[in-house]
Amino acid sequence: MRLQVARIGKPHGIRGEVTVQVMTDNPEERFTAGEEFIVVDGPVKTLTIKNARWNKTILLLAFKEIADRNQAETLRGARLEIEVSDEPEDDSDEWYEHELLDLKVMLDGEQVGVITALRTNPAQDLLVFEDADGEEIYLPFVDEFVPEIDPEAGIVVITPPAGLLTLNSDEEGSEEEGTK
Repeated sequence: MRLQVARIGKPHGIRGEVTVQVMTDNPEERFTAGEEFIVVDGPVKTLTIKNARWNKTILLLAFKEIADRNQAETLRGARLEIEVSDEPEDDSDEWYEHELLDLKVMLDGEQVGVITALRTNPAQDLLVFEDADGEEIYLPFVDEFVPEIDPEAGIVVITPPAGLLTLNSDEEGSEEEGTK
């Protein structure tokens, strides 16, 4: 089984370094010199880390296979994955993005969307789902708002705060326009 650990962003400098969006809870161990990654949606099949360093809160990676900024630009948007065993580690409340993708989002017994992503952030992870109108909704991925996840049944039960699902709806916008 493969696990996505990063998404490559824009080039940094002229020596082939790139910024990455980290998608692992252990970047210090994952991103070390000599580590090899499987590349998805990129111009090469694998990349080997030459150097990893932090620039404030942004991780910069240099790869043995990438010599300059032009080559680094071709990597933009590519995903870095590693091969992991299929065995479950434990019964913890931790979830990988690939385990949640395409699960139905249920609210009071009704489907209100489908999970499209998991955004990992330093402060709090966000569950991203698309509603029936194709709108993207972000929900803090905490027990209070996501009390049940059942991959076998293909569902995630949510209890969002009042107004979250209608926060940016057209109904609110049209009411404001009518009062002008």
